[in-house]
Amino acid sequence: MSKKLPLKNVTDPSQLQTAIESAAALAPLRLAVSCAGIGVVARTLSREGAPHDLGIFEKVIGVNLIGTFNLIRLAGAQMAKNELGDSGERGVIINTASVAAYEGQTGQIAYAASKAGVVGMTLPAARDLSPIGVRVLTIAPGLFDTPMMAMLPDKAKATLAQSVVFPKRLGDPGRYAELAVHMASNVYLNGETIRLDGALRMGPK
Repeated sequence: MSKKLPLKNVTDPSQLQTAIESAAALAPLRLAVSCAGIGVVARTLSREGAPHDLGIFEKVIGVNLIGTFNLIRLAGAQMAKNELGDSGERGVIINTASVAAYEGQTGQIAYAASKAGVVGMTLPAARDLSPIGVRVLTIAPGLFDTPMMAMLPDKAKATLAQSVVFPKRLGDPGRYAELAVHMASNVYLNGETIRLDGALRMGPK
């Protein structure tokens, strides 16, 4: 039976620590997947000449990058308490980046910077946590049919789907889950970011 964990804000260390402890009370914490994220559309300099709102930039960095690091460090500390598994590891941490980390579009500077930071943390985190037997990996999804995407009109979603090379459709979140399961079970995967995007390469707009 699933249990809802007490977490509303991944940037709040106390909330995240409570959620981790609640999960560990059910069973040893051996897998942590970080999916929290927000996005905004704002250019570095607007067409009217106004600079990007610094508070908005900081908020996106806070949730997407600092929130992810918050999970890495606290989940890693919890996993260090686990007994070694048959494969010699204590746990796996999977982060969520985005293809925007590589091809940020116009108006995505905050989002792209935050997701590029997640990609950049992956290898150092894997190296830092290797002594305790914890692997760190990242998935960089393309265009997925998520609640955030659901806010767009159907016509806009159809247009976005056509930009995917193959298959020409929005990604099913179940495919993300399949990759996460494979990452968790493949003990030789570590310190890597894997794109899951149907060969999509984002244009400037």
